[in-house]
Amino acid sequence: MSELEIKLSRSNRIYRPDEPLQGKIITKFSSSVSHYGVRLSVNGSVNLQVRGGSAGVIESVVGVLKPITIVKRSVEIRPSGKISSGTTEIPFSLILKQPGERKSGKFYETFHGEDISIQYLLTVEVARGYLHKSLSATLEFIIESEKGGFRVSGRIPTQCSLSCALRGELTVEASALPIQSIDIHLLRVESILVGDRIASETSLIQTTQIADGDISRGLTLPIYVLLPRLLTCPSVLAGPFSIEFKVSIVINFQSELSKLHPKSDPRTPRLWLAMETLPLELVRTR
Repeated sequence: MSELEIKLSRSNRIYRPDEPLQGKIITKFSSSVSHYGVRLSVNGSVNLQVRGGSAGVIESVVGVLKPITIVKRSVEIRPSGKISSGTTEIPFSLILKQPGERKSGKFYETFHGEDISIQYLLTVEVARGYLHKSLSATLEFIIESEKGGFRVSGRIPTQCSLSCALRGELTVEASALPIQSIDIHLLRVESILVGDRIASETSLIQTTQIADGDISRGLTLPIYVLLPRLLTCPSVLAGPFSIEFKVSIVINFQSELSKLHPKSDPRTPRLWLAMETLPLELVRTR
């Protein structure tokens, strides 16, 4: 009987990219086993796919997309030799982010979604040559971003006169990832009472860019948005219908994922952006 197991130093299996991945390989053999080396591999990737019934932009392009490699590394833990019978523990320590790799890195947090999955796997293999099948075991571990990776502060009104501009300010205090752009989206929500239900549709009516490229941390950016006259009106909450508005602050990060979806819907949360949406009441003051 042969058993092979990977046991990490942390029971929750959560690590950050700049921390060593430590643990031990446990073998349980009924007799000694000759081998041609014990290798440990770490593989991290972003997998894109459509599960049954999905539709939209992702479905039209997913057929030509390949998994995005985040990390792929292999090290020899033991050279050729023998592993004794009984239980043997082989300690290991593996560095995920190599010295010299840029701070921003490309280590996304572990995520399991419908169309996007970000996964990190640790695999051990005991090579036994052509006459014997190699022994292997795989374990998933979880990656979380470095502490204090992102923090933004600012102010923006939730009520605005149609005869005035929407004014505010925003400051990026910290961001581990470089920023690609910061946009202010003006959204319109139209709702109609149909029988006993409400049919509602949200549409993007205007985008104002307030930053292009990675900005200095701590720099206060002014927000100044002119409201489009023909596409806005005072907010209406009537019985059979309503016309409401929202404002979204969207921060896009420089990411390989964002390049794959350059025309993605800005109303939909994505892995490569941070978004905060607030209700906006529009009024006529004069």
